[in-house]
Amino acid sequence: MSSTDKLNHNLLGESLLLLAHQNGLAGATLSRGIMGYGSSSVIHSYKFWEVSEKVPLILEIVDNTAKLLQFWELIKPQIEGLPNGTLATIEKIDVLLYKAGKSKS
Repeated sequence: MSSTDKLNHNLLGESLLLLAHQNGLAGATLSRGIMGYGSSSVIHSYKFWEVSEKVPLILEIVDNTAKLLQFWELIKPQIEGLPNGTLATIEKIDVLLYKAGKSKS
């Protein structure tokens, strides 16, 4: 993996989260997995000196289905063009609470 690919991997999740925010989606969380495997069945873990290169990134975005599908169509070409394995899902959830926190002034 070249340093450019490494940089793109690190910034991809961040870029998608910021794009979701710019597009007015209700909320998003970006997490870095500590261990995982996908369709290749190769296990990637921070234990194997892959802290920034190959461990999974998980971006969860919450909004209604129509907005999520519209956002998916916006990012789909970029996601499908990624050199590494990728998984995208959509799930129905029941929101029990969605309230703004108090901002510190």
